[in-house]
Amino acid sequence: MGRKLWLTTSAVALLWAGSAQAQSQAPSQQADDQEATTVGEVLVTAERRTTNLQETAVAATVLSGESLDDRGVFSLEQLQFVAPSTTVQNFGQGNYFNVRGIGKSEPTTAIGVGVTTYRDGVPVFPGYFQTEPYYDIGSVELLRGPQGTFAGTNATGGAVFINSKNPDFTGINGYLMGQVGNYDNLKWQGAANIPLSETLAARFAVNSEIRSSFHDISGPYRGQPGDVTMNSARASFLWTPTPALRVLLKGDYNDLDFGGYPADPARATNDPFKITANGPHSGRDETARVSLNVSYVLDNGITLRSITGYQDGISEFSTDLDGTSALNNTFYDRVEEDVWSQEFNIVSPDDQRLTWLLGAFWQQDNVTFPVTTFPQGAYHVGFPEGVVDYYIFGETPKETKAVFGQLSYDVSDRLQIQLGARWSESTSRNENVYTTYPAFGLTLLQNSEVTAEKTTGKLSINYKVDDNNFVYGFVATGFKMGGLNAPNFYVPPRSFGPEDVTDYEIGWKSTMLNGQLRTQLGAYHMTYKGFQVAIGDPEYPLFSSIMNVQDETVLMGIEASAQLRMAEWTVDMGAAISKSELGTFFAADPRLTRTGLCNANTGPTSANCQNLTGNSQSYAPELTFNVGVQYDFAMPNGATLSPRIDYAHIGESFTTIFNNTALGDQLEARNLVNLLLAYKTDNWTASAYMHNATDQTYIAAINAGLRYAGPPRQFGVNVTRTF
Repeated sequence: MGRKLWLTTSAVALLWAGSAQAQSQAPSQQADDQEATTVGEVLVTAERRTTNLQETAVAATVLSGESLDDRGVFSLEQLQFVAPSTTVQNFGQGNYFNVRGIGKSEPTTAIGVGVTTYRDGVPVFPGYFQTEPYYDIGSVELLRGPQGTFAGTNATGGAVFINSKNPDFTGINGYLMGQVGNYDNLKWQGAANIPLSETLAARFAVNSEIRSSFHDISGPYRGQPGDVTMNSARASFLWTPTPALRVLLKGDYNDLDFGGYPADPARATNDPFKITANGPHSGRDETARVSLNVSYVLDNGITLRSITGYQDGISEFSTDLDGTSALNNTFYDRVEEDVWSQEFNIVSPDDQRLTWLLGAFWQQDNVTFPVTTFPQGAYHVGFPEGVVDYYIFGETPKETKAVFGQLSYDVSDRLQIQLGARWSESTSRNENVYTTYPAFGLTLLQNSEVTAEKTTGKLSINYKVDDNNFVYGFVATGFKMGGLNAPNFYVPPRSFGPEDVTDYEIGWKSTMLNGQLRTQLGAYHMTYKGFQVAIGDPEYPLFSSIMNVQDETVLMGIEASAQLRMAEWTVDMGAAISKSELGTFFAADPRLTRTGLCNANTGPTSANCQNLTGNSQSYAPELTFNVGVQYDFAMPNGATLSPRIDYAHIGESFTTIFNNTALGDQLEARNLVNLLLAYKTDNWTASAYMHNATDQTYIAAINAGLRYAGPPRQFGVNVTRTF
């Protein structure tokens, strides 16, 4: 059978979610061509180490660039419809990205993310600036559960690795694509790979799109809410002066203008696409990113790697905060953020019984709310505007340091033991953060710092039953840093503690029907201590405060996926059943009139102090399911005609831990259907698409008392020419 039971120190083996093969990130990592009637072996590394997904102890989903296009996944928001246990609530300037109910559920820079997103090996802005479109993508890989012993930052819920295509030396090649659709949609993108010499290659890619608003808005509003203009560009350079040295440099720029994010009150019953407004609407993200990945293979096979990242972003947002033309509550903000990161790896060769990885990581995340004219800041809330206003400006930097490592030892050709560990230290600061209330002549100043450190790890036992069956079981721990609450009447600001998780998982991966069917089945039980939740402040309910649930919070579930390739048929499936229970916790709902205090640990229960013990976690549906079916018709001229249908179900979920349906806390279940008809011949592909084919009206997110509708039916055609 050979010694193929190599559990990567990167732990980035991913479940194949489409019949097309995901692309590896180095020329030497391309998988062998597969027969058309089998599901091909997938080798995905996320820039750390190559593994076979069917023999790695991790629950995950991967989509190749081709599968992303086929299934209508063009941004982070659509990822939830093809990956089990995943939800993305996009409210414009930020999003709530949750895996197994863990991630982010409050739009504040004070709280960290439970799901880390990497682009080309570099962790990106945490929770914001994630509207960047997917274009010229090699693969998108989503890992579920705690991550941290193999790369970058720590995470308690999961990690997403987005890998753009790399330059190569195969010659001049690339593609051009043009699209036209309803809502005045025009889109074009393209990429060109150019070998500049025997050791230097470049790849350039661009994406541009415009679209009119989905909404019909009446009232004296300002701006162009919902009108989209997006422009993105990427340049990549690969230099391999020797077989041992590999230098990959990438730079991205995005100018994404969404015109604003139309919304109306969370408890409204009208058509969410027909709303009124009298406030401002704007929404624009401008970001730049540079990543440098340098690796060198020593004579003994050990790889030295450095991954350096720098990102700079400006996000501007304004909205009608009451969501109607009746009041004049408004919100404006401008956020400036830059992130530096550095990671070092030392990776052992693969061809030995003991494999290992050592790593170190550092990140500096600087968030600035700029001042306009003192005492006014770019962060401005009006209740109503011009009567009761408050402003925030200042800096909230965060620093993270970590060292990590992972060992994998083959006891035999079938049995393997893996052990990993990570030490992290995180510091969060408020530097000259002012909150001003001009109407009351009140100015508050905060200068504070909080630091937390933690050691986490993973122990896994993996067994290869035979060439077609692999089983595993592991226990892993994770850590999310604590921090400082956003400015309010507390000076100094109140801090909140870190969040710790212990995750127990078992899994079985199988290959059946002579390679035509591959399946993945797993179960998890995650226990959280210090679970971070955002509620109305116990003393000042006007503000939200992040607090820790001291008692154990439990999340558990079963996840399954399968990929079938049989003759002309391709079928992809994924499903998850989950349950979450909040530990003992008392809180006062700021939406209700109340008096008195409410102790988070002891209550007591009253009309003003609710016992939330056992409530469901926010954005944690009990059932998610997706299935895609494609049939390839062979045409007489050698072309292929491929109809495809994708169906996704995301069950109902709550938007706050109060689980109060009467106050609009519940997102209803959604059932979305995407259709695609592709005609492929030689270097041409013509496709007709329809997203949300049944035109289901659903609420995609609720934030600050406003509801945001998911996209309606969109349809059109696109033509792609490869060269």
